Amino acid sequence: MFNPTQADVRHFFCAVQRKQQQAEPMEAIETLAGLWIGEHPEYRDDLQDEAAALTKNYDETPGRSNPFLHLSMHLSISEQCSIDQPRGIRQAVELLSARLGSLHAAHHAAMECLGTMLWEAQQSGRAPDGDAYVSCVQRRATRD
Repeated sequence: MFNPTQADVRHFFCAVQRKQQQAEPMEAIETLAGLWIGEHPEYRDDLQDEAAALTKNYDETPGRSNPFLHLSMHLSISEQCSIDQPRGIRQAVELLSARLGSLHAAHHAAMECLGTMLWEAQQSGRAPDGDAYVSCVQRRATRD
């Protein structure tokens, strides 16, 4: 299993932006990451300066989300949907996307569920509960 460090993740996203700007060839995962970078122009400055990106502590910036965490979550949800793992996540995100009228908005709603699942797993010391995650996304997709 791939377990990147914080530095690996930051190098990756900075490199993707650089490759996009210079029209360099990219791997499939980089192309997907580039699409999510394109959805978040507010992160371009953070991705532009790789040296600064490697040292910045986003926990110390109130009201500002960590662009690398945010983009990683988009990428994770995209990958989960592509292989439907956990089972049912693809349909749940598709339903949520139809309800919200936007895949991007659906991802943001699913991120809240993903974050909750990961936090609960950390707190309990148990494995992440994929069924609870999918159920959370499904509930959001069927809310009135």
